[in-house]
Amino acid sequence: MEIEANQLKDVVNRLKRVQGQLGGVIRMIEEGRDCADVVTQLAAAARALDRAGFKIIATGLRQCMVEEEGQRKVDEAQLERLFLSLA
Repeated sequence: MEIEANQLKDVVNRLKRVQGQLGGVIRMIEEGRDCADVVTQLAAAARALDRAGFKIIATGLRQCMVEEEGQRKVDEAQLERLFLSLA
């Protein structure tokens, strides 16, 4: 399944922020910053990556709901169960 890039603009923006966060974490380590500060920033980046992943999953699942003829293949309750099974 392919997802159109315009549907994931917010994911791309989030990933770019994560990229900046990771650069900051690397600088913090190189500067010998406090371990707790480094881990806090690393955890924030990990959460942002998780959110981006779930957005990609959710977008892909929405696309799977509709067949080419416009008929639903999966009802909303089933879609919710599929999404939660990935969480």
